[in-house]
Amino acid sequence: MDSELPIFLSVQEHRVNSWGELQEELFTGSWNESLRRFRPTLAFRGMPDSHHDLATSLNRRGGNYSRQEHVMLRAFRKYARGTTNPCESLWDWLSLAQHHGLPTRLLDWTFSPYVALHFLTEDPSLYDVDGVVWCVDYRETNRLLPRPLKAQLREEGADVFSAEMLATVARDLSSFDKLARHPFVLFFEPPSLDERIVNQFALFSVMNDASARLDAFLEKQKRGVRRLIVPARLKQEVRDKLDQANITERVLFPGLDGLTRWLRRYYNPRPPGAPSGQ
Repeated sequence: MDSELPIFLSVQEHRVNSWGELQEELFTGSWNESLRRFRPTLAFRGMPDSHHDLATSLNRRGGNYSRQEHVMLRAFRKYARGTTNPCESLWDWLSLAQHHGLPTRLLDWTFSPYVALHFLTEDPSLYDVDGVVWCVDYRETNRLLPRPLKAQLREEGADVFSAEMLATVARDLSSFDKLARHPFVLFFEPPSLDERIVNQFALFSVMNDASARLDAFLEKQKRGVRRLIVPARLKQEVRDKLDQANITERVLFPGLDGLTRWLRRYYNPRPPGAPSGQ
């Protein structure tokens, strides 16, 4: 990770001042005129510190670590076979590897703005710093997709990919990377490997270069990209209202581990001098 804090100069940024304003901003642009429904085409990513970048777990390893991507994935596929998670394509395997912590070129996003807010507020030790929600309109990023991928979306009548759709166009990462010389990003829904992925309304972003940085790409993407800054003083209020709405670790991480994570945070004493939303 870079030692200097990133500065997002050309990305549209808005600092909210209240819970009500946050709701307005999160759902801005959700009206779909062609469907006559509130159906946004946005991917959300919540982060507890507004200075955090969009480096992938592979980016964060530094150096030439991205060159080891295929080696790690090959080893993962070899040793993970026989587990309870059936994988039919490379994209299934890549999703499974990301899900279990292997460094990959994937980055976690969600269709749910409230799930994004959960990850922005899940760590009480960071309530003294501003958080951020990235909002990316994947219809806009799709404009830069190479022709075969655009054709696949049209054929399926979709705006995001499934692992199965991706496998139709690119069976491996090498062929995926060669689809275009220019950088592009696409969003795809991972297979429903477990309840965690389903409950988090998850999707992944992937670029056609293991060493590429999504934040650098989005800096040049003038349309459809926003950063909502949630000030530190609002974090506790946001967290309490998410708890009331049942957006908690107990739901997003089903099982005993999620239950204990929720209880540990929920009963965490409020530190003296913590910022207040009132």
